[in-house]
Amino acid sequence: MMPIENDAALPAALEGQPIERVTRDGVEYVILGTAHVSRASVQAVEALLDREHFDAVAVELCASRAQGIRDPEAFKQMDLFQVIRQGKAGMVAASLVLGSFQKRLASQYGIEPGAEMKAAMDGAEARGTPVWLVDREVGTTLKRAWRSVGFFQRFGLLAGMLGSVFEREDIAEEDIEKLKQSDLLESAFSDFAKGSAPLYRALIAERDEFMAARLRENGARMDPGAPTRKVLVVIGAGHLKGMSAQLAEQHGNARDIADELAVTPPASKWPKVIAVGLVLAIFAVIGYAFYRNPSLGKDALLDWVLLTGGLSALGALIAGAHPLSIVAAFVAGPIKPFRPGIPSGAISAMAEAWIRKPRVGDFERLRDDITHWTGWWKNRVARTLLNFFLVCIGTIAGEYIAGIHILKIIL
Repeated sequence: MMPIENDAALPAALEGQPIERVTRDGVEYVILGTAHVSRASVQAVEALLDREHFDAVAVELCASRAQGIRDPEAFKQMDLFQVIRQGKAGMVAASLVLGSFQKRLASQYGIEPGAEMKAAMDGAEARGTPVWLVDREVGTTLKRAWRSVGFFQRFGLLAGMLGSVFEREDIAEEDIEKLKQSDLLESAFSDFAKGSAPLYRALIAERDEFMAARLRENGARMDPGAPTRKVLVVIGAGHLKGMSAQLAEQHGNARDIADELAVTPPASKWPKVIAVGLVLAIFAVIGYAFYRNPSLGKDALLDWVLLTGGLSALGALIAGAHPLSIVAAFVAGPIKPFRPGIPSGAISAMAEAWIRKPRVGDFERLRDDITHWTGWWKNRVARTLLNFFLVCIGTIAGEYIAGIHILKIIL
């Protein structure tokens, strides 16, 4: 760690703070590592802005996260029906989970999540200094993380996310400062992220590369004739070491590097091929049953309808869905193979969102409600998302159970 200018008069707010100074292509980057819920981090940001002159301030935010920090009430304008219809229910739910993790930390110490980022942006704007948003879009990061791990590892990923929501133990203030050694996303996914190299790369290492590339790209646009070119970079301290190294040593065209890391990789075809193959095999068996004996075929088809529809409906029932949403789940489950790309959970959830339209109060209480497990059933927005996932799980379970049962009947 390089010394801060004029250490003799070092403000108390900067003592012991993780700061790196990297000079690249004629631009000095003063990189402050922060904890995302920490009074000390907010004070450090303010102290640096008061102490030194910066030509730009860069923050570890993407456009959507920056909007969320600037306008915490923006999510109230969300059209839940369209979110489900457009296939964004998973991303919205994941964002809410991460938000609830921050909310739980913040509720203990009376400081809003991302306060240090807001302080950096507000301080820059008050001084007429440009603000750079250098992080990758959170939706892209989550998709790349999801697709970087195998089928069974995804259950661990979901468990880590849910665990961050339902964990009720208070977090000691000294543990908040320990978050300086990790990343918010990594912390939310608990120990699973630390034990999975692909997941760690998607959540941490790739973003180190991406942010370094964005800093280089923005730095190249600065006036080369300016007497001093200095940028304050405010990032989670879990990125401090990796991003500083990338910024100092990264080679290649910065725009190309950032563009490559911003692409969402295509989903693996094998899970879909296996799923489609299984369903085709089941229907082939049902057809063979009709060929052998029409009564046997009817029994096999009835098993398919009752098991896929029944377990889909059970998922909606557990989610506390409206009776018509439960009926929609029962109907959607058996016909899922005939409408690829449209999950059965989406049909039931859209029915739920239409019948029980979320009220203004549901959106206002959403972030607070989901910090407790009962809130997922009390809040209409959260319950609709829960309905989506449980119906999807029920349908998948029904397909496998029905397939095994039908094979037993035929054999």
